Amino acid sequence: MTETRTDLVGRLRRMGGWRRYALILAGDSLAIAAALYLAFLLRFEGRIPPDRWAQLLRCLPILLAIRLTLHVAFGIHRWSFRLSGLQEGVRIVQVSLMGTGLFAMFFYFAQRATQDVSVGPPRSVIVIELLIATTLVGISRFSLRLAQSWGTQAFRAHSADWVRTLVVGAGSAGELLLRDLSRSDEHNYHVLGFVDDQPSKWGTTIGGRPVLGSLDDLPRLARRWQVQQLLFAIPRLAPERLRRVIDACADLKLDYKILPVSFAYLHDRLSVSMLQDLAPEDLLSRTPVSFDAEETAAYVRGRRILVTGAAGSIGSEICRQVAALEPESLVLADINENGLYFLFRHLQRAHPTLRLVPEVVDIRDPARLQQLGGEHRPHCILHAAAHKHVPLMERNPEEAVKNNVLGCRNLVRMADAVGVERFVLISTDKAVNPASVMGATKRIAEMLVRHYARRSRTIFAVVRFGNVLGSAGSVVPLFKTQIAKGGPVTVTHRDCRRFLMTTREAVGLTLLAGLGAEGDLFVLEMGEPIRVLDLARSMITLAGHVPDGDIPIVFTGLRPGEKLDEELMTEEEARSSHTVREGIRAVKSPPPPDDLEAGIGVLEGLAARAEREALRERLREIVPDYVPLDPADAAAGSSEESEVAVP
Repeated sequence: MTETRTDLVGRLRRMGGWRRYALILAGDSLAIAAALYLAFLLRFEGRIPPDRWAQLLRCLPILLAIRLTLHVAFGIHRWSFRLSGLQEGVRIVQVSLMGTGLFAMFFYFAQRATQDVSVGPPRSVIVIELLIATTLVGISRFSLRLAQSWGTQAFRAHSADWVRTLVVGAGSAGELLLRDLSRSDEHNYHVLGFVDDQPSKWGTTIGGRPVLGSLDDLPRLARRWQVQQLLFAIPRLAPERLRRVIDACADLKLDYKILPVSFAYLHDRLSVSMLQDLAPEDLLSRTPVSFDAEETAAYVRGRRILVTGAAGSIGSEICRQVAALEPESLVLADINENGLYFLFRHLQRAHPTLRLVPEVVDIRDPARLQQLGGEHRPHCILHAAAHKHVPLMERNPEEAVKNNVLGCRNLVRMADAVGVERFVLISTDKAVNPASVMGATKRIAEMLVRHYARRSRTIFAVVRFGNVLGSAGSVVPLFKTQIAKGGPVTVTHRDCRRFLMTTREAVGLTLLAGLGAEGDLFVLEMGEPIRVLDLARSMITLAGHVPDGDIPIVFTGLRPGEKLDEELMTEEEARSSHTVREGIRAVKSPPPPDDLEAGIGVLEGLAARAEREALRERLREIVPDYVPLDPADAAAGSSEESEVAVP
């Protein structure tokens, strides 16, 4: 029966053109005629006198002509049975009132002209006809939608295929979401009701669904109503509040989806397809920083851009966003030929008119870099190439120096030689009071950039990242893999905390601050650091499992070079920092030592000979805050990554 009704509604939806309009107007004609007949019948208490029959037949063509003309003029015949709502209902009432007014006016002047009061119908008939005609036309317009909605609700309530769902948020976004769910066949959500933190909404109904309580009541309501899915429809729900909800529901094995768009956007457009799985990015301890795309485009459009480390997770995202901002050309430089090839093919398909140049380049080769710069003459260089994995660099410190220090020096010299306008180094919070070889080498790279900034025409800048969610080797894909395998999820330490940022924020900071703002070092305001353990528990919950129940969490111990807590700035840098725009701070870094290049020259020789102990000691001389590990501890390493990786 449900399938038959659905097929009928589907055929009516698909019918178009004059056939559809003719069918609707024919139905309206019957409704208008029935309304006039019933009005006479009620006026004369169920028995219409013969002379009134003649009056009825005389009035009917005029009433039909007036009402049908208005229906066509105001588009009432162009009705969407699936998308109609309150505004359309109000339009029916307005057109009905207008038709009644014209009908009454016609007979008023007819009576004045003929001096015959029997020409027009009684005034009570006009009023009754208005009420009945409006009701019948409204029923004809909304009955299909109501029947389908009621039938679908009854079917969903007793079907195992439908997912019992609560909508979190009983505001405008929640109402719009329910409205779209009610008229869409492209989902399997059976919405039982709403929850909202505003007490005035409790006990009310929205679209026929009750507001059952607050967000704190979710665990109780989910158990009582056997809820399987939560749909978050509060566009500006605080991340801290969201995390508390997830933690409270951790043992319920729910699925979670969210509308990751602003309320203003929802007001214009909303569909079920906008719902996205709740992701770790939604659980940040702050509202993500947004960047103006048009402002960013002003620094990229029409310019030649070179990106190193282009095939990496951060580099490739930089390339994707830069390519969309209409540069004159985009040079993709990386030693990873496979990743470079696939990135090039992807961008070529997405931007067929853009001049894209893939270059297989080792940044440790200064001659090759000079040749690259001379050939392409970039306006801007975005330097994302680096060795970033802390335990691996503890085991292989000479490689960290060759890539992170000497590679950066080669690139800086090339930028200065060919007259690059802007050079942006992507650094990491692990360069602050470093405890690892990787952090120390990135700190020296920052010093190199500041050193050349004092004597070059090129504008040099550093952007210092926190831990980028979703980047290659980071905790998010690692945890997802471990959860998919059934666990265990490995965390280094119970109290390990990290500053987290999204890939979009990382790229926005690089393009907007690095290319546009004045200053030598920029950091994102990332709020309070998040415990990695909390992130692990939330990800297990979001996957529909119970932390420490379905999926165990194992603590592996801090790996060589790791700290419990990272820092975004040194104390000296924090005192000199200031906000240059919302969410971004500019930092005045101390000048590099005068003998920096001589020290790097010594590092170069030690790295070439793989003299690891001496190399670590030299790193400490250049970066006094760095305390190297005991070589035996560094050699121990770790067999599996379980910490957030840096770019």
